[in-house]
Amino acid sequence: MRKKQKIRILEQVTVEDYAAEGKSIARVDGKVIFIEGAVPGDVVNIQLGKSKKDWAEGKAVHFHSYSPQRTSPFCEHFGLCGGCKWQMLPYEQQIAYKQREVEQNLKRIGRIELPEMLPIVGAKQTKYYRNKLEYTFSSKRYLTREELLERDKQREAQPEGGEAESTAAPDVALGYHVPKIFDKVIDIHTCYLQQEPNNAIRNFVREFAKKNGFSFYDIKAHEGWLRTMIFRMTTTGEVMVNITFGYDDVPNRELLFKALLDEFPEITTLLYTINPKWNDTIYDLQPQTYFGSGYVTEKLEEFVFKIGPKSFFQTNTKQGEELYKVTRAFAKLTGNEVLYDLYCGTGSIGIFCSRGAKKIIGVEAVAEAIEDAKQNAAANGLTNTSFYAGDVIDICNDAFFAAHGRPDVIITDPPRAGMHEKLVKKLLEIEAPRIVYVSCNPSTQARDLQLLNEKYVVEQLQPVDMFPHTHHIENVAALVLRS
Repeated sequence: MRKKQKIRILEQVTVEDYAAEGKSIARVDGKVIFIEGAVPGDVVNIQLGKSKKDWAEGKAVHFHSYSPQRTSPFCEHFGLCGGCKWQMLPYEQQIAYKQREVEQNLKRIGRIELPEMLPIVGAKQTKYYRNKLEYTFSSKRYLTREELLERDKQREAQPEGGEAESTAAPDVALGYHVPKIFDKVIDIHTCYLQQEPNNAIRNFVREFAKKNGFSFYDIKAHEGWLRTMIFRMTTTGEVMVNITFGYDDVPNRELLFKALLDEFPEITTLLYTINPKWNDTIYDLQPQTYFGSGYVTEKLEEFVFKIGPKSFFQTNTKQGEELYKVTRAFAKLTGNEVLYDLYCGTGSIGIFCSRGAKKIIGVEAVAEAIEDAKQNAAANGLTNTSFYAGDVIDICNDAFFAAHGRPDVIITDPPRAGMHEKLVKKLLEIEAPRIVYVSCNPSTQARDLQLLNEKYVVEQLQPVDMFPHTHHIENVAALVLRS
């Protein structure tokens, strides 16, 4: 049998500085400790996890004193829920740390010559900023330590041989998964990430389901009717709700949906998806429209975007607009350029830049996103856009350039993993005069900039905060071909 590892506690450690990805840093006997759940200035006890010769990881388990930098978290679920981990930091401090993290990543990983970074674009709205949220139904509600202790007391108080009342409410939940615990869900009552009627709808559905005995999904047993609920809410005032069921149950679905629409006339489109699979993803399933058009409409400046239940769109609409403004400014379009939009998704960046380009060519691996991009271009009356589904490496060959023109400007907006090395090599081969690299992960962006440094110089850098109260940060880099 494997010997149980002894719990190691470091006592009364002063947290010195911010590290990266939401962690802080301290030094104990010359060893660097990366700490979760603390901020610079806290004095804490640290429970160590991974420990190496020169560094270790741990989490704050007791606070002797709090940093003067701290502020009071505004959410009752803070500390349990995996989101909004920086609520204890004033927003001005959050964005200062984010700017420094981008700078350090680019210097430490990129190791190339860089211009002075422009000041971070902070969010004017730090609550209720998300346009999309997904909640999970679970037959197993996460219980806090205090709740477990109270439950034990109640059991001990039962007469010998007695049983708990069978009329007790089912211990189910509708909310977010507990970090690192896949089969437990925190029952969320008030979430500050999305405006009303988000909380009202979610709480209504939970109580209606419990009252009518609807089964909540059990992820271990792969049983239960109610699985997930996805909200999309737009700045134009539209509300989409898509509820995923484990199997079809027409009478109960009708009962639930009629009550939901009667209670919330604000819902502009209501959908359902039947998911018999083990995983929760709906991208290989077909949502069915029960009420409304089946989509919502969003606006960025004067541009209109149709968003379906499976469409990708920037999660923070207002800051997405700011991010696209920076991207467009860095592209320095004059109206004569052929612009290639790589990882174009539903075409939002290319369409946002379309007034300044002669031609927009969008490339995206997801075929459904390309169909959305074509519809969005048509909805905005654009005739200078073309969108193609497939891998950039396969599509962008000599024949493709001969047909559509070699790019004057390339905008690339890859996922967190950054660009594939083959794509970086392709960009070096293409030699477009200007590249604008939009990144949601400065670490992988720094790696890619180092590779592009073979032929490109970084001209401008601009961080944009899309997700207040988290450690996530976007960064835009403008590159120009060396003369």
